[in-house]
Amino acid sequence: MHARNPQATQTLKMVVPPRQSGLPQPLLEVRNVSLDFGDATRSVRATHQVSFDVHRGDRFVLLGPSGCGKSSLLKAVAGFIAPSEGEILLGGAPVTQPGPDRVVVFQEFDQLPPWKTVRQNVMFPLVASGRLSRREAGERALHWLEKVGLARFADAYPHTLSGGMKQRVAIARALAMQPEVLLMDEPFAALDALTRRRMQEELQALWEELRFTLLFVTHSIEEALVVGNRILLLSPHPGRVRAEINSHQFDLRSAGSAEFQRSAQRIHHLLFESQPDETPRPEPALQRSAAS
Repeated sequence: MHARNPQATQTLKMVVPPRQSGLPQPLLEVRNVSLDFGDATRSVRATHQVSFDVHRGDRFVLLGPSGCGKSSLLKAVAGFIAPSEGEILLGGAPVTQPGPDRVVVFQEFDQLPPWKTVRQNVMFPLVASGRLSRREAGERALHWLEKVGLARFADAYPHTLSGGMKQRVAIARALAMQPEVLLMDEPFAALDALTRRRMQEELQALWEELRFTLLFVTHSIEEALVVGNRILLLSPHPGRVRAEINSHQFDLRSAGSAEFQRSAQRIHHLLFESQPDETPRPEPALQRSAAS
């Protein structure tokens, strides 16, 4: 095979190799997943044969331009959408429907029922799923509200909170369920720049303390680099895997560094400037290993 431009890196067709013995089993496995939408007369492909692994404790980011199918992939992992091709495994078992082992935090601020207090919003899925009694759910709700700095607003109603505070309640509600994977679909996209940065800091601090497994969707290159330790790059519609990058060396403190800026520029090139019919060439920083 040959490339018209030997320096370019292009769309990578993901061939899933056999897992070597002794390596840990991925918590989440997405295998050659294609997602189609439409009816009997017309169908639109959102993603094409996407594959990736998420290991326990990963902060795994799906990054790509609008319309590349990254949110659709997250909804398929959540069990809301069935793949047209391929399969999704969680703990080795096929994902066929939604479940409490995968909890989603959406972008919209109105994901909290307005007639429930902050504490009741966090309690609701715990009680509705039968996991805890109301007393136990109330105690756990206060614990997680304390974690996100909102315990003193436990009896407030959502309409009295700012957008960032509402998202912190949604995060507390999700983590209170103790899911196997926390799914976040552009959760900070609607926030102003200062609040968005603070939420990124708080999410990072929570992860440092709890080491939960995160699957995070964004179309911001900078956010992907500071939130994730591994980033999957998806091409414009239909979404195909361009590359997977380890980014565990970055955090919010490194956002202004020369290395950070070089990585951001390189990701931009991979997403928007590589030609889809060029042959991929491996690069040292493009790896498919789990981040340390």
